[in-house]
Amino acid sequence: MTYLLLNGAFLAPALLLAATAFVLARRRRPAQTRSSGRALVVALAAILLATAIFDNVIIGTGVVAYDPTRISGARIGLAPIEDFAYAIAAAVLLPSLWMLLRRPRANA
Repeated sequence: MTYLLLNGAFLAPALLLAATAFVLARRRRPAQTRSSGRALVVALAAILLATAIFDNVIIGTGVVAYDPTRISGARIGLAPIEDFAYAIAAAVLLPSLWMLLRRPRANA
């Protein structure tokens, strides 16, 4: 099994949950959903940048190594693109769960 296939098994449900959460939230509060969407994009960019920096450091120093037969070969610096799936999943999964599990305010 390749890392890309393994990532897909976790990333696909996370993205599906995120899409569901945003659709449901948009029905409840459209203006708040737009600002939440912008916040998600900013957070995702920050997490991806941090992942790119730190993954390249730990791969470059030899702390982590990847089996070349299990990665796609596409890289950002030294980091295989498969390494970024975890950052994407984290950035979309946590806010999605927050939106789905949050109780509406009584005065809203």
